Amino acid sequence: MKPEKPVNSFGTWRVTRFYVPLMLQAFSQSISYPLVASIVTHGPLGVDALTGFAQGQAVMFMIGLLGGGLITTGMVHARDWTGYRAFRRLNAWMMAALLLLQCVPAIHPVDKLVFRTILHLGPELSEIARWTLLGGVVLNGAFFLRNLPLVVLFNHLESGKANNATLVRIALTLACSLTLPRWGLTGPGWGMTVMTAGVLTEWIVTWLYARPYVQALREARTGLPWKRSGREDLLAARRRWLLVAGQFRFMLPLSLGSFVLAISPLAIAGFVGRAAYSPEVMLATHYVTIGVANPVGFAALRMQAVAIAFPPEFPGDRRTLWYALGAGAIFGLALLVFSCPAVADAYFGVYQNVRPEHLGFARSAIAAYCVWPMLQAVRARVEGLASVRQRPSAVMAGQIAYLAALTAALAVTLHFGLLGWQMAVSGIYAATLATIGVVYLALRLRRP
Repeated sequence: MKPEKPVNSFGTWRVTRFYVPLMLQAFSQSISYPLVASIVTHGPLGVDALTGFAQGQAVMFMIGLLGGGLITTGMVHARDWTGYRAFRRLNAWMMAALLLLQCVPAIHPVDKLVFRTILHLGPELSEIARWTLLGGVVLNGAFFLRNLPLVVLFNHLESGKANNATLVRIALTLACSLTLPRWGLTGPGWGMTVMTAGVLTEWIVTWLYARPYVQALREARTGLPWKRSGREDLLAARRRWLLVAGQFRFMLPLSLGSFVLAISPLAIAGFVGRAAYSPEVMLATHYVTIGVANPVGFAALRMQAVAIAFPPEFPGDRRTLWYALGAGAIFGLALLVFSCPAVADAYFGVYQNVRPEHLGFARSAIAAYCVWPMLQAVRARVEGLASVRQRPSAVMAGQIAYLAALTAALAVTLHFGLLGWQMAVSGIYAATLATIGVVYLALRLRRP
């Protein structure tokens, strides 16, 4: 009788069954932002309000991504009860510290330095960004709480259940985006309220799915008996601290890299806001088009989880690479659909309230992103390999290269007078290619 393949043995159907829910989850999570944007853009300031709202969220996500390596850390280290408890403690500490840090840029006069001086926003938009950042404390807290059940579900290859929770979030967000504007409940405040309610709902549903697996980890725990001497208690406490510290050391390069990566939207805004031709229009064009490209890009980035769950089985095993390229090509075709005049006019013109004279910019920008998902999928795959090989520093190096290449490309395109949306697209392509090259090079220079 032929032995069964292990669960993590590569197979196209097995990988697809694991990846498709992850892809749908990432796509669904990201698509909630353009849904919320429709609530924001139908407020008194129209599409211009989206700039302040997006800038406030960019600062929020930049701070939150100091804990951006937590899910990868949990997938590697939280596979038994002891590792899970250490991860739970690490997640709680990171959440408390970063939510306090998130309040700092919203305090006077730091807010003026961040939003007026650095991000070049006017008084009205800078105030929107400030209140968005402050209101996002609850939202960011919900993201941290969601880390625990997501890690448990991913470690049990239950990506479909995680996706179901996200679909509940999207259904709630979609319902609000269709009904609230009819009732006149629009603008940044209502946008943040809807987004927060959606993520809190997603966390609750995800936790309900994860509870049986957490209970199974608890029942399978091993270690010292409950009745111990004082010395044994001290030794156990020291061991717990060492586990948390070890996970923190693994997470730190990933999180610092994520933090560096999170600066990129601010860098784009800083350069595009200084473009020679109508910077306000170019910023609005960038935000409505990246709102379409990002869901696809984030879906491609979930290839990282595939690379961790299905590591290479023999030297030179590149099956996940070919899989990543194929998936990325399909995503790119989806972006091309949005560049078709009928679809672009309906989505950007009607739904996102872009002015008719600016629709050509939006169509051109979204078409230019069509190859980017393939690069994102390849990047995710190599970052996953770095995590499997316990090389988080390679991921961090790649993300530092991302910001460096992005900044350099933006500076060059600004110097040559390109349109703002062209600057953004060029910078994102240059940054993604730099990340792929640096991570591959780091892995080749130091093989396990």
